[in-house]
Amino acid sequence: MVNRNIKDDIIKSLSFKQITVLVGARQVGKTTVLKEIISKLNKVLFFNLDIEQDNIHFTSQQQFLQRIQLEFGNEKAYIFIDEVQQKKDAGRFLKGLYDMDLPYKFIVTGSGSIELKEKINEALTGRKYLIEMSSVSFAEFVNYRTKNKYTKRLSMFFDVEKEQTAIFLKEYLDFGGYPAVVTEQIAVRKKEIMNEIFSSYITKDISFLLDVKYPDKFIKLIQLLAIQTGSIINYSQLSQDTALSVSTLKTYLWYAEQTFIISIIKPYFTNAKKEITKSPTIYFNDLGMCNFSKLVFGINKADGMLFQNFIFLLLRKKYEKGLSKINFWRTKDKAEVDFVVYGEQGITPIEVKYSGLKKTTVSRSFRSFINKYSPKIAYIVNLSLDVEIKINNTVVNLNYA
Repeated sequence: MVNRNIKDDIIKSLSFKQITVLVGARQVGKTTVLKEIISKLNKVLFFNLDIEQDNIHFTSQQQFLQRIQLEFGNEKAYIFIDEVQQKKDAGRFLKGLYDMDLPYKFIVTGSGSIELKEKINEALTGRKYLIEMSSVSFAEFVNYRTKNKYTKRLSMFFDVEKEQTAIFLKEYLDFGGYPAVVTEQIAVRKKEIMNEIFSSYITKDISFLLDVKYPDKFIKLIQLLAIQTGSIINYSQLSQDTALSVSTLKTYLWYAEQTFIISIIKPYFTNAKKEITKSPTIYFNDLGMCNFSKLVFGINKADGMLFQNFIFLLLRKKYEKGLSKINFWRTKDKAEVDFVVYGEQGITPIEVKYSGLKKTTVSRSFRSFINKYSPKIAYIVNLSLDVEIKINNTVVNLNYA
């Protein structure tokens, strides 16, 4: 079993009055983590709304509370509700329970339906503690593969075991971090599991919960996005390629983001007239899903965008609890920087090179950004070089990934 770092955050939330809302894509391990936590608690009820026998208790708040009171009366207890998006008007249902000031702690989970992500968020304003769960991170993946031997010395492991780290990175870039894929040893079976996950996503989230009228066109869109990962979205071209109107296309992109399949990254600019259009770039939230969607498992030197997607996931994890935003930068003259992290400490440009640099190389675009914005620090992520240089007053770190 893969040890998930998010478990500590969930356990911490058990002492909060607010309803803990755990969200994430299908099959990222939400139920597994909850059952680990439940095994160490007393006075627990667990409901799964995908199961008809559990669903019958949710006809009304009164009926639901009667089921809880049957077990615990008015004593403190932990009530877990899995796949809560199956409950119609789930947000209003949970809001009513919270406002009754009951002695029960509610923990609800669900995959990325719009009902869960949007309506519950709105209904539970001030009443929820939201936790978003991603697929297995690279650090969690390496810990699993090394039997958690180096959990507290992982950075040292990466420095000492560079060859083994490269092997782990290759596998992670190929197949991503869905738990069932990570724990499967056979490559063919890994691909079959990815197919099962994607099919479930299309059938349950896209077709059933969101009632998308053209699931085949939605699939086509995801496939095209996988091919164009990290590139600026051309709405007109995507509309033509998918046979969707631009309006419907943008709605489908929103659906894909709300269901945790992709992240939409907006451009960074201070002068919209001189810099890039407002068109965003797209990254996948799981590398295996990206590769499955474009029907290519494996990375080569020409496919630096997948490695760039990997770096995006690391950045997103690093800044997920802060106020920082991740953008990209591109001018009308096509000067570009892969990522610009903007937060309380100012701006930090990051360039990604899927290569082993032998000397300090700074692109004209990166230098242009530094000259224009004068950041305190900048990074060039690569596969070998680890040095520090200065450009004007900016410290530029060339970091081994």
